[in-house]
Amino acid sequence: MTATHKHTTKKGVLAGEVVSRLDAERLVLEGIERLGARADGLGRRELICLLRQVLELGVEAVAQRERTCSLAEAGWASIAARSDCRKTTLRDLRYNLRRILKLPGVGEHPLRAMTTAQCRDILQRAFGHSKSSYVKGRAMLSSIFSHGIRQEWCDTNPVSRIEVPRVEEKPVEPLTPAMVERLKAAAAQPEHRDMQLSLNLLLYSGIRPAEVSRLQEGDFCREEGVVIIRPQKSKTGGGRLVPLRGLSTLPPEIWKRPIPRNWQRRWRALRRAADLAHWQADACRHTFASYHAAYFRDLPALQLEMGHRDLTLLRSRYVMPMHRKAAAMYWEGAEAGKASGWAVLPMVGGETMAQCLIGK
Repeated sequence: MTATHKHTTKKGVLAGEVVSRLDAERLVLEGIERLGARADGLGRRELICLLRQVLELGVEAVAQRERTCSLAEAGWASIAARSDCRKTTLRDLRYNLRRILKLPGVGEHPLRAMTTAQCRDILQRAFGHSKSSYVKGRAMLSSIFSHGIRQEWCDTNPVSRIEVPRVEEKPVEPLTPAMVERLKAAAAQPEHRDMQLSLNLLLYSGIRPAEVSRLQEGDFCREEGVVIIRPQKSKTGGGRLVPLRGLSTLPPEIWKRPIPRNWQRRWRALRRAADLAHWQADACRHTFASYHAAYFRDLPALQLEMGHRDLTLLRSRYVMPMHRKAAAMYWEGAEAGKASGWAVLPMVGGETMAQCLIGK
């Protein structure tokens, strides 16, 4: 565009094609009124400079407000930004996003214009059938807006004003000694022997099933009697060392391939062979925690092995009341006081801490 064309266009605007001179004067007066005391006492030149600055900032604000994208675009972009997450995590994120976008017209909503009421309606329609599902859906939707704020596609997160429903979790009953023996007997069968070490880790080290399935040969320190749960393989992203117990009860050939392939399928097959098809998630981990607390009576040591941040979850969720006699029977199955060198040592102040004594 030439300078002559620019000048002609401006003259046309003031001539009444778009904005009249009276409109322009009114806009200037409104600007001065809104500036209030900041415009008082200014000369003509200073006032024009201030009004020009206000105009420039206003244009930038309008452009910023109009910069946005659709909910669908923001959702897929937020998942792409977390491409370093585990495959299972990404799978769950995609699944929950698709549930949101299945609602008619929802994916086309401009992110910046969405309200708390709209978000609440989306969550109710897509995830309202259960509280736990609703909580996951809310986390997914909130993460989209958080990513949008970082990308300047929106200014606020309307999901933050939606309360998180309290989910009443069903208690997980620890396995009885008879159930434990059935699992161990099934693992001793030829078709399930490659799961013997895995079962030991579940029962006597309290490692999560998904974490066991991700272990590799280099994670086992047999000389030091520990297994390393590396941060990238941990559920919570924090690494920890967990004692190995009861290895003398296992055949030496388990170390040829400590963790078998198709682990989840083999774990289900082992439970079926033990006639434990009806199974609560993390039953072995809850069993480990309850028997550990009842026998060793050292929650701080148990917290470290479980990889928890504090004792809250142990007290409220994991540890079930247990007779110490039953706990002693459980740990005899791992030869806790012999093969693994597990002992209870006194600490300063009369407290105790369960430790794995290497080489003793």
